[in-house]
Amino acid sequence: MSSSCLNHSFLNLFAPLGTSFSWSTLEQSWIDAAKFLTGASSVGSIAIPIILRHANMIETGAMFIVLTSFFIFVCTVMCFHRASLDDDW
Repeated sequence: MSSSCLNHSFLNLFAPLGTSFSWSTLEQSWIDAAKFLTGASSVGSIAIPIILRHANMIETGAMFIVLTSFFIFVCTVMCFHRASLDDDW
């Protein structure tokens, strides 16, 4: 079986009986969910150290270490994305 066939079979398990829906709408909702979770993770990675510092639960140095590691991670992802766009397979 191809992977697309498996995906559609898997998604049919969650479709209510007797309803019709378009695959593009269903696929778009998965994309929207992934974007939401990515955004929530990004905001949480920045906000949580700042909130903990504001509550005096961590020191300023620890907050800067966490924020710096997040910045390095974002730069790494952007460089990887740029490198994968340049690949000619």
